[in-house]
Amino acid sequence: MDNQKKAYLFAFIVILFWSTVASAFKITLRFLNYIQLVFWASFFSMIVLFLILLFENRFKKFLRYFKIYWTHHLILGILNPFVYYLVLFKAYSLLPAQQAQPLNQTWAILLTFLSALFLKQKTGWKDFLALFISFTGVLIISTQGRLSDLKFSNPGGVLLALGSAFVWAFYWILNLHGLKEPIVELFSNFIFGVAFIFAFMLISGQDFFPNLYGIIGGLYIGIFEMGIAFYFWLKALSLSRTTARISILVYLIPFLSLIFIRLTVGEKILWSTVAGLFFIILGILIQQYHLIKLTKENK
Repeated sequence: MDNQKKAYLFAFIVILFWSTVASAFKITLRFLNYIQLVFWASFFSMIVLFLILLFENRFKKFLRYFKIYWTHHLILGILNPFVYYLVLFKAYSLLPAQQAQPLNQTWAILLTFLSALFLKQKTGWKDFLALFISFTGVLIISTQGRLSDLKFSNPGGVLLALGSAFVWAFYWILNLHGLKEPIVELFSNFIFGVAFIFAFMLISGQDFFPNLYGIIGGLYIGIFEMGIAFYFWLKALSLSRTTARISILVYLIPFLSLIFIRLTVGEKILWSTVAGLFFIILGILIQQYHLIKLTKENK
C-alpha cells in the first residue's frame, strides 16, 4: 500500500471516530453531568497521549520541552481541554446533538475574524459573505426553521455551542506557532487541563465515580475524540501528498454524525438541521477557497 492510500485509510478511520462522538457526548451525558464528563474524558485522553509518547520514544523530548514552555501550555491547557469542553458539554446537555454539533462547526469561520482582530490579517467581502451564509445556517438550526419569528429553541444552549466554537478558534490563534511537536504539546496542555478540571471537581463537590456506564463513555470519548484520533489524523496528513486531499474530508463528519445521532441517540433529524448544516459548510468552503486563493497570490 503506497503512502497516499495509507493516508486515506488513516483519514477515514478518524472520520469514522469523529462522526460518532456527538452521539457519544449525548449518550454519556445521560449517566454523567457535563463536569464529570470533562474530567473523565480528559483524564483518559491524557493517558492515551502519554502511551503514544512512550510508543514513539518522545517522553524525554517532552520533559525537555515542558521545562521551557510550561507557562505557555498552562494557558493553552486552561482553554483546551478545561474551558472548551466544559462549555461544549454543557451545550450538549441543553441542546439536541443535531443542533449542538453543527453550531460548534462555526469555529472555522470565527477563526478568520479572530485572525483579523489579533493577527492583523486582512479580510475581504468574500469572508463576510461566508460569515453571512454560515450564520444563516446557525439561525436555521437554532430556530428549527422558524426564521419569521426568530424563536430560539434553547437560547442558552445556542450561546454555549457558539461559545465553544469561539473558544476553539481562540485556542488555535494562541497555538498558531505551535504544533512543531503536536503530541508533545497536546500532552502538555492536557496535564494542566486535567489538573484544573480535577480541582474544579473538588471545589464543586462532584462525585468522581457516579456511574460505570458514564466512565466507559468518558473512556470512549477520551480515546476517539481527544486522543488516538488526533494521532491518526497527524499520520494521515504526514503521509498525504497534499494536506488538501485529506483536510477536505472533514466536511463529511457533520453529515455522517447526523446518521449516527439518528441511529444511536434516537433523535428525529429535522429538515432545518440538514438545511442549516448545508449553509454552515457552504460558508466555510467559500471562506477556505478564498484563503487558499489569497495564499497562492501572495507567493
